[in-house]
Amino acid sequence: MSKEKIKNLNEIIREISNQNSKNEKLLSPLAMTTEKSKGRLNHEESNNLRSPYQIDRDRIIHTNAFRRLKHKSQVFIAPLGDHYVTRLTHTIEVSQIGRTIARALNLNEDLVEATSLGHDLGHSPFGHIGESILNELNSEGFHHSKQSVRIVEILEKNGSGLNLTFEVIDGIKHHSKPQGDYMKPELVKNLSLEAQIVRLSDSIAYLAHDINDAIRAKMITNNDLPERTKKHLGLKHSERLNNIITDVIISSWDCRGNISSSKTNNPWIRMSPKVTEIITDLRNFMFEKIYLPIGITKEGKISKEIVKILFDYYIKNIHLVPNYIKSLSNSSDRIVTDYVCGMTDLFALRTAEELKPGLTTNMFDGRL
Repeated sequence: MSKEKIKNLNEIIREISNQNSKNEKLLSPLAMTTEKSKGRLNHEESNNLRSPYQIDRDRIIHTNAFRRLKHKSQVFIAPLGDHYVTRLTHTIEVSQIGRTIARALNLNEDLVEATSLGHDLGHSPFGHIGESILNELNSEGFHHSKQSVRIVEILEKNGSGLNLTFEVIDGIKHHSKPQGDYMKPELVKNLSLEAQIVRLSDSIAYLAHDINDAIRAKMITNNDLPERTKKHLGLKHSERLNNIITDVIISSWDCRGNISSSKTNNPWIRMSPKVTEIITDLRNFMFEKIYLPIGITKEGKISKEIVKILFDYYIKNIHLVPNYIKSLSNSSDRIVTDYVCGMTDLFALRTAEELKPGLTTNMFDGRL
């Protein structure tokens, strides 16, 4: 490259860097910025074309774990229909909802996007059904949020990890929510506002799209939804999303950092008390009518058996696990969990069928 071209390139990079810095200065004083960031475990020189959180986003998108989400169940197990939500489309919806809220509240959209895209990397095949079985089988226990962190810190890039910023890792680690009322300030006390946005966006996304999938599967109809859900959130997917997101933005308006409009000394991302009650009721309804019943369907029971068969097989044949995974732990349970968790639904189905022919007969016709 000629000296003239190098000079022009350097000038362009400086201009982009200056613009990125100016944009960050326009954010809410409560926003997480590059200046406030704790950085990365292993220091890296700054990239003047992209912010650290943009770099994190790009690293996550290009991982194998992210690509595999397209063949991992959200709620309905290995569905044949093209329009059922997968773990990947759920992740994209969380990112979209999170970015909308972050932009409205003048918070760091790049941090929200990166955290959203990485939050479910650690999900097992067959969704929460697979997660519950791995939790039983692994002597150390298993939870997808912890596994997501393990993936970005250790497992990806053949054991090198992604060296993400501490803020993205922290948001991934704490995105999960307990059953019941999860809208309490003490539950998010030490989380950045951006991480809090991802935490809420996750539940907003899955409640909205899981209703659609449950209707598509003829498990419920719109009329079955709780009365307050129908009355206050609407009967259409778009209405429900718009009403919930709008409520979050209005309720969390003090997170923009406007002191004159501040409602509290410790702003946090929340819904109004009324919508909090409605969402809690709706979430309890979904557990009762959809999430828990799916676990006792024929497909749910076979999915549990598949995970058990795979776990037991690789414990006895650990030499078949890729070497780089084996090199990352001294625990057989941990090694096999890392391997089985990384499987897609289809890969798990095919492998289990090879180990126990006929296991999936009449259960997953057309999927193998």
